[in-house]
Amino acid sequence: MAGVTDKPFRALVRDQGCDFTFTEMVSGKAIQYKNRRTWNMLDVKGEANIGVQLFGSCPQTMAAAAGVAQAEGARLIDINMGCPVPKVVNNGDGAALMKNPDLAQAIVSKVVEAVSIPVTVKIRAGWDRVTAPAFAQGIAQAGAAAITVHGRTRQQMYSGTADWDVIAQVVQTVSVPVVGNGDIWRGQDVKAMLAKTRCSGAMLARGVLGNPWLFAEAKAALAGKEYQPPSRREKIEMAIRHFRLELAYRNEKKAVLFMRKHLAWYLKGFPSAAGLKKEIFKLTSPTEIEYALKTYLDQHC
Repeated sequence: MAGVTDKPFRALVRDQGCDFTFTEMVSGKAIQYKNRRTWNMLDVKGEANIGVQLFGSCPQTMAAAAGVAQAEGARLIDINMGCPVPKVVNNGDGAALMKNPDLAQAIVSKVVEAVSIPVTVKIRAGWDRVTAPAFAQGIAQAGAAAITVHGRTRQQMYSGTADWDVIAQVVQTVSVPVVGNGDIWRGQDVKAMLAKTRCSGAMLARGVLGNPWLFAEAKAALAGKEYQPPSRREKIEMAIRHFRLELAYRNEKKAVLFMRKHLAWYLKGFPSAAGLKKEIFKLTSPTEIEYALKTYLDQHC
Protein backbone atom coordinates (compact mmCIF):
# COMPACT_ATOMS: atom_id res chain seq x y z
CA MET A 1 0.00 0.00 0.00
CA ALA A 2 1.58 3.20 -1.23
CA GLY A 3 2.25 5.68 1.55
CA VAL A 4 1.50 3.10 4.24
CA THR A 5 3.81 0.10 4.47
CA ASP A 6 7.08 1.85 5.15
CA LYS A 7 9.71 0.47 7.54
CA PRO A 8 8.15 1.85 10.79
CA PHE A 9 4.69 0.56 9.88
CA ARG A 10 6.07 -2.86 9.04
CA ALA A 11 7.66 -2.99 12.50
CA LEU A 12 4.30 -2.22 14.12
CA VAL A 13 2.38 -4.94 12.30
CA ARG A 14 5.08 -7.54 12.93
CA ASP A 15 4.65 -6.83 16.64
CA GLN A 16 0.96 -7.65 16.20
CA GLY A 17 1.62 -11.02 14.60
CA CYS A 18 2.03 -10.29 10.88
CA ASP A 19 3.96 -13.23 9.43
CA PHE A 20 5.23 -11.58 6.26
CA THR A 21 5.43 -7.93 5.20
CA PHE A 22 5.90 -6.16 1.89
CA THR A 23 7.38 -2.83 0.90
CA GLU A 24 5.31 -0.20 -0.82
CA MET A 25 5.14 -0.65 -4.60
CA VAL A 26 8.54 0.11 -6.09
CA SER A 27 8.91 1.07 -9.74
CA GLY A 28 11.31 -1.16 -11.64
CA LYS A 29 12.05 1.73 -14.00
CA ALA A 30 12.80 4.09 -11.10
CA ILE A 31 15.30 1.58 -9.71
CA GLN A 32 16.98 1.52 -13.12
CA TYR A 33 17.25 5.33 -13.04
CA LYS A 34 18.49 5.22 -9.42
CA ASN A 35 15.76 7.53 -8.17
CA ARG A 36 16.67 8.47 -4.57
CA ARG A 37 13.13 8.19 -3.14
CA THR A 38 12.74 4.78 -4.77
CA TRP A 39 16.02 3.53 -3.36
CA ASN A 40 14.88 4.63 0.11
CA MET A 41 11.84 2.37 -0.34
CA LEU A 42 14.23 -0.56 -0.79
CA ASP A 43 15.42 -0.15 2.81
CA VAL A 44 14.71 -3.66 4.12
CA LYS A 45 17.97 -4.41 5.89
CA GLY A 46 17.50 -6.03 9.29
CA GLU A 47 13.98 -7.21 8.48
CA ALA A 48 13.03 -10.86 8.45
CA ASN A 49 10.31 -12.20 6.15
CA ILE A 50 10.21 -9.15 3.91
CA GLY A 51 9.23 -8.98 0.26
CA VAL A 52 9.95 -6.17 -2.17
CA GLN A 53 6.93 -5.36 -4.30
CA LEU A 54 7.84 -4.31 -7.84
CA PHE A 55 5.73 -2.94 -10.65
CA GLY A 56 6.51 -2.36 -14.29
CA SER A 57 5.88 -3.79 -17.75
CA CYS A 58 9.35 -4.27 -19.28
CA PRO A 59 10.65 -7.80 -18.61
CA GLN A 60 14.33 -6.80 -18.77
CA THR A 61 13.88 -3.77 -16.52
CA MET A 62 11.88 -5.77 -13.98
CA ALA A 63 14.53 -8.52 -13.98
CA ALA A 64 17.31 -6.01 -13.32
CA ALA A 65 15.25 -4.34 -10.55
CA ALA A 66 14.59 -7.70 -8.92
CA GLY A 67 18.32 -8.38 -8.82
CA VAL A 68 18.87 -5.06 -7.05
CA ALA A 69 16.09 -5.81 -4.57
CA GLN A 70 17.61 -9.19 -3.74
CA ALA A 71 21.00 -7.56 -3.21
CA GLU A 72 19.37 -5.08 -0.82
CA GLY A 73 18.04 -7.91 1.35
CA ALA A 74 14.64 -8.90 -0.04
CA ARG A 75 13.60 -12.43 0.89
CA LEU A 76 11.03 -12.52 -1.90
CA ILE A 77 10.09 -10.53 -5.02
CA ASP A 78 6.40 -9.77 -5.45
CA ILE A 79 5.29 -8.50 -8.86
CA ASN A 80 2.23 -6.28 -8.65
CA MET A 81 -0.20 -7.03 -11.48
CA GLY A 82 -3.22 -5.87 -9.49
CA CYS A 83 -2.82 -2.15 -8.78
CA PRO A 84 -5.85 -0.40 -10.34
CA VAL A 85 -4.92 3.29 -10.05
CA PRO A 86 -4.89 5.27 -13.31
CA LYS A 87 -1.30 6.56 -13.06
CA VAL A 88 -0.11 2.93 -12.92
CA VAL A 89 -2.39 1.22 -15.44
CA ASN A 90 -2.11 4.08 -17.94
CA ASN A 91 1.55 3.11 -18.34
CA GLY A 92 0.64 -0.52 -18.94
CA ASP A 93 1.69 -1.55 -15.44
CA GLY A 94 -0.21 -3.08 -12.51
CA ALA A 95 -3.64 -4.46 -13.38
CA ALA A 96 -3.19 -3.44 -17.03
CA LEU A 97 -1.01 -6.53 -17.41
CA MET A 98 -4.10 -8.68 -16.95
CA LYS A 99 -5.07 -7.58 -20.46
CA ASN A 100 -1.74 -8.89 -21.77
CA PRO A 101 -1.10 -12.38 -20.36
CA ASP A 102 1.79 -13.07 -22.75
CA LEU A 103 3.71 -10.02 -21.51
CA ALA A 104 2.83 -10.89 -17.90
CA GLN A 105 4.28 -14.37 -18.33
CA ALA A 106 7.41 -12.96 -19.97
CA ILE A 107 7.94 -10.63 -17.00
CA VAL A 108 7.57 -13.47 -14.50
CA SER A 109 9.92 -15.70 -16.48
CA LYS A 110 12.64 -13.03 -16.72
CA VAL A 111 12.41 -12.10 -13.04
CA VAL A 112 12.57 -15.76 -11.98
CA GLU A 113 15.72 -16.19 -14.08
CA ALA A 114 17.31 -13.09 -12.51
CA VAL A 115 17.03 -14.01 -8.82
CA SER A 116 17.53 -16.96 -6.51
CA ILE A 117 14.67 -16.06 -4.15
CA PRO A 118 10.96 -16.85 -4.66
CA VAL A 119 8.96 -14.71 -7.07
CA THR A 120 5.27 -14.20 -6.38
CA VAL A 121 2.59 -12.26 -8.24
CA LYS A 122 -0.44 -10.29 -7.09
CA ILE A 123 -3.40 -10.16 -9.47
CA ARG A 124 -7.06 -9.17 -9.52
CA ALA A 125 -10.14 -11.07 -10.61
CA GLY A 126 -9.54 -9.58 -14.05
CA TRP A 127 -9.66 -6.28 -15.92
CA ASP A 128 -13.38 -5.85 -16.62
CA ARG A 129 -14.45 -9.49 -16.29
CA VAL A 130 -13.20 -12.57 -14.47
CA THR A 131 -10.07 -13.95 -16.15
CA ALA A 132 -8.00 -14.74 -13.05
CA PRO A 133 -8.03 -18.57 -13.27
CA ALA A 134 -6.53 -18.73 -16.78
CA PHE A 135 -4.22 -15.78 -16.12
CA ALA A 136 -2.96 -17.39 -12.90
CA GLN A 137 -2.32 -20.67 -14.69
CA GLY A 138 -0.10 -18.88 -17.20
CA ILE A 139 2.01 -17.03 -14.63
CA ALA A 140 2.34 -20.17 -12.51
CA GLN A 141 3.70 -22.01 -15.55
CA ALA A 142 6.10 -19.07 -16.05
CA GLY A 143 7.57 -19.70 -12.62
CA ALA A 144 5.52 -17.82 -10.02
CA ALA A 145 6.03 -19.51 -6.63
CA ALA A 146 2.71 -18.23 -5.27
CA ILE A 147 -0.16 -16.00 -6.41
CA THR A 148 -2.20 -13.49 -4.43
CA VAL A 149 -5.70 -12.85 -5.75
CA HIS A 150 -7.79 -9.77 -4.97
CA GLY A 151 -11.43 -10.62 -5.59
CA ARG A 152 -12.36 -7.53 -7.60
CA THR A 153 -11.77 -6.58 -11.23
CA ARG A 154 -9.82 -3.47 -12.10
CA GLN A 155 -13.05 -1.87 -13.30
CA GLN A 156 -14.50 -2.26 -9.79
CA MET A 157 -11.48 -0.56 -8.20
CA TYR A 158 -12.42 -0.92 -4.50
CA SER A 159 -16.20 -0.68 -4.91
CA GLY A 160 -18.72 -3.42 -4.27
CA THR A 161 -17.79 -6.67 -2.58
CA ALA A 162 -14.73 -8.81 -3.19
CA ASP A 163 -15.68 -12.07 -4.91
CA TRP A 164 -14.04 -14.81 -2.88
CA ASP A 165 -15.38 -17.42 -5.31
CA VAL A 166 -12.79 -16.19 -7.82
CA ILE A 167 -10.07 -16.91 -5.27
CA ALA A 168 -11.46 -20.43 -4.87
CA GLN A 169 -11.43 -20.91 -8.65
CA VAL A 170 -7.75 -19.96 -8.82
CA VAL A 171 -6.98 -22.37 -5.96
CA GLN A 172 -8.57 -25.16 -8.00
CA THR A 173 -6.70 -24.13 -11.17
CA VAL A 174 -3.06 -23.83 -10.08
CA SER A 175 -0.73 -26.05 -8.08
CA VAL A 176 1.19 -23.22 -6.39
CA PRO A 177 -0.02 -21.65 -3.12
CA VAL A 178 -2.75 -19.02 -3.48
CA VAL A 179 -3.19 -16.14 -1.05
CA GLY A 180 -6.60 -14.50 -0.75
CA ASN A 181 -7.13 -10.76 -0.53
CA GLY A 182 -10.11 -8.43 -0.35
CA ASP A 183 -12.66 -7.38 2.29
CA ILE A 184 -10.80 -8.60 5.36
CA TRP A 185 -11.97 -6.19 8.02
CA ARG A 186 -12.15 -8.46 11.08
CA GLY A 187 -10.20 -11.42 12.34
CA GLN A 188 -13.13 -13.71 11.61
CA ASP A 189 -12.97 -12.68 7.95
CA VAL A 190 -9.59 -14.41 7.65
CA LYS A 191 -11.04 -17.61 9.07
CA ALA A 192 -14.04 -17.37 6.75
CA MET A 193 -11.90 -16.73 3.67
CA LEU A 194 -9.63 -19.70 4.35
CA ALA A 195 -12.65 -21.95 4.89
CA LYS A 196 -14.52 -20.77 1.79
CA THR A 197 -11.67 -20.65 -0.71
CA ARG A 198 -9.19 -23.23 0.67
CA CYS A 199 -6.46 -20.69 -0.04
CA SER A 200 -3.08 -21.08 1.66
CA GLY A 201 -3.09 -17.73 3.40
CA ALA A 202 -4.67 -14.30 3.63
CA MET A 203 -3.22 -10.90 2.76
CA LEU A 204 -4.45 -8.01 4.89
CA ALA A 205 -4.41 -4.52 3.41
CA ARG A 206 -6.91 -1.67 3.84
CA GLY A 207 -8.30 -3.27 6.99
CA VAL A 208 -5.09 -2.46 8.87
CA LEU A 209 -5.27 1.30 8.26
CA GLY A 210 -5.30 2.67 11.79
CA ASN A 211 -5.73 -0.90 13.01
CA PRO A 212 -2.43 -2.83 13.11
CA TRP A 213 -4.14 -5.03 15.72
CA LEU A 214 -6.07 -6.77 12.93
CA PHE A 215 -3.25 -9.31 12.68
CA ALA A 216 -3.55 -10.19 16.36
CA GLU A 217 -7.32 -10.43 15.96
CA ALA A 218 -6.91 -12.78 12.99
CA LYS A 219 -4.46 -14.99 14.88
CA ALA A 220 -6.92 -15.21 17.77
CA ALA A 221 -9.77 -16.15 15.42
CA LEU A 222 -7.70 -18.88 13.76
CA ALA A 223 -6.71 -20.27 17.17
CA GLY A 224 -10.28 -20.14 18.44
CA LYS A 225 -9.32 -17.72 21.18
CA GLU A 226 -11.16 -14.70 22.52
CA TYR A 227 -9.94 -11.32 21.30
CA GLN A 228 -10.02 -8.09 23.27
CA PRO A 229 -9.98 -5.08 20.91
CA PRO A 230 -7.75 -2.14 21.82
CA SER A 231 -9.20 0.65 23.94
CA ARG A 232 -9.18 4.28 22.81
CA ARG A 233 -6.22 4.86 25.10
CA GLU A 234 -4.31 1.98 23.50
CA LYS A 235 -5.10 3.34 20.04
CA ILE A 236 -3.79 6.79 20.86
CA GLU A 237 -0.72 5.33 22.55
CA MET A 238 -0.07 3.30 19.38
CA ALA A 239 -0.55 6.42 17.25
CA ILE A 240 2.06 8.23 19.35
CA ARG A 241 4.44 5.29 19.11
CA HIS A 242 3.98 5.19 15.34
CA PHE A 243 4.62 8.94 15.14
CA ARG A 244 7.85 8.62 17.11
CA LEU A 245 9.06 5.82 14.85
CA GLU A 246 8.42 7.98 11.80
CA LEU A 247 10.29 10.90 13.39
CA ALA A 248 13.28 8.62 13.91
CA TYR A 249 13.03 7.31 10.35
CA ARG A 250 12.57 10.49 8.29
CA ASN A 251 13.04 14.23 8.79
CA GLU A 252 10.60 16.13 11.00
CA LYS A 253 8.66 17.91 8.25
CA LYS A 254 8.17 14.73 6.22
CA ALA A 255 7.18 12.74 9.31
CA VAL A 256 4.51 15.28 10.26
CA LEU A 257 3.02 15.27 6.76
CA PHE A 258 3.27 11.49 6.41
CA MET A 259 1.52 10.84 9.74
CA ARG A 260 -1.52 13.04 9.16
CA LYS A 261 -3.45 10.37 7.31
CA HIS A 262 -2.34 7.69 9.76
CA LEU A 263 -3.48 9.75 12.75
CA ALA A 264 -6.86 10.27 11.08
CA TRP A 265 -7.18 6.49 10.65
CA TYR A 266 -6.25 5.83 14.29
CA LEU A 267 -8.85 8.36 15.48
CA LYS A 268 -11.68 7.10 13.27
CA GLY A 269 -14.89 6.71 15.26
CA PHE A 270 -13.63 8.58 18.33
CA PRO A 271 -15.96 11.14 19.96
CA SER A 272 -15.12 14.73 18.94
CA ALA A 273 -12.42 13.34 16.66
CA ALA A 274 -13.23 15.79 13.86
CA GLY A 275 -12.08 18.74 15.95
CA LEU A 276 -8.91 16.96 17.04
CA LYS A 277 -8.02 15.99 13.47
CA LYS A 278 -8.63 19.55 12.28
CA GLU A 279 -6.31 20.82 15.01
CA ILE A 280 -3.59 18.26 14.29
CA PHE A 281 -3.66 18.99 10.56
CA LYS A 282 -2.79 22.62 11.32
CA LEU A 283 0.14 21.78 13.57
CA THR A 284 3.69 21.40 12.28
CA SER A 285 5.55 20.72 15.53
CA PRO A 286 5.81 17.07 16.65
CA THR A 287 5.75 18.22 20.28
CA GLU A 288 2.50 20.12 19.74
CA ILE A 289 0.90 17.19 17.91
CA GLU A 290 1.84 14.75 20.66
CA TYR A 291 0.56 17.21 23.27
CA ALA A 292 -2.78 17.47 21.43
CA LEU A 293 -3.10 13.68 21.35
CA LYS A 294 -2.23 13.32 25.04
CA THR A 295 -4.64 16.11 26.01
CA TYR A 296 -7.42 14.37 24.11
CA LEU A 297 -6.47 11.10 25.79
CA ASP A 298 -6.74 12.67 29.26
CA GLN A 299 -10.09 14.28 28.45
CA HIS A 300 -11.81 11.45 26.63
CA CYS A 301 -10.09 8.21 27.59
